[in-house]
Amino acid sequence: MKKKWIFVLLATLMLVLTGCESVQKRANTQNTWNKIAQKKQVVIGLDDSFVPMGFEKKNGQLTGYDVDLAKEVFKLYGINVSFQTIDWSMNVTELRNGTIDLLWNGYSITKQREKKVAFSRPYLRNRQVLVVKKNSGISSFSQMKKYELGMQTGSTAEQWYETKQNILHAKKTVLYDTISNSFLDLNAGRIQGILLDEVYANYYIAHMAKSKNYKVIQNDAVPMDLFAVGMRKGDKTLRKKVNQGLEKLQKNGKLKQLNEKWFNKNSSYLGK
Repeated sequence: MKKKWIFVLLATLMLVLTGCESVQKRANTQNTWNKIAQKKQVVIGLDDSFVPMGFEKKNGQLTGYDVDLAKEVFKLYGINVSFQTIDWSMNVTELRNGTIDLLWNGYSITKQREKKVAFSRPYLRNRQVLVVKKNSGISSFSQMKKYELGMQTGSTAEQWYETKQNILHAKKTVLYDTISNSFLDLNAGRIQGILLDEVYANYYIAHMAKSKNYKVIQNDAVPMDLFAVGMRKGDKTLRKKVNQGLEKLQKNGKLKQLNEKWFNKNSSYLGK
């Protein structure tokens, strides 16, 4: 009987592994543009608390820089955009499974992510910054070795921290589902700093009632990172269409308008 159960468990494990390989192979080879064009709908996955890229307003309406930009790109092709809120730590899984077609939500290009997804041309500059309470006495990255640091699970900040601890090394790190939850702990004194995207930090703090209570710390050793659209490796036509759309919006001035609307400056970066 024991041998029978071992055989069943091994057989089940083989089916799971085969299924995972099948999903990954399909994601790396299947070109879904014709299906998207026929249905006239594309599904974009996002974290709906990531200001100002994609977030819910108090009335429940979804808004943000990336929301506006995605709509403008696909308007060029007569395709409607549907936004799907996802667990950001599972974004690649959702993409490979076909639950969503794109990751478009302040998604930075990293070497780790390039192994799993394809990226559009970058369209926005960004960097990782440290946010602390102004009265904390913290004024540099190096001081965090004595304190606890918060980050969002699956974020660029988490990936960057894992490889750059010579620049920033905290006494302890705490991971959160959303950045807004990390601010709750910062205010309560459970952590003393948050590592996050500069675009989020600047926008979020500027719209807080007590914005003067916070300090954003930059470090010259932190390189600029770039936002781009993530997609399955097999979606070469979709990638081409997104790139062409971004270029067209840059040429007709719409990209500049969106930057000035959300950031009061033109922060666009349309690389090759």
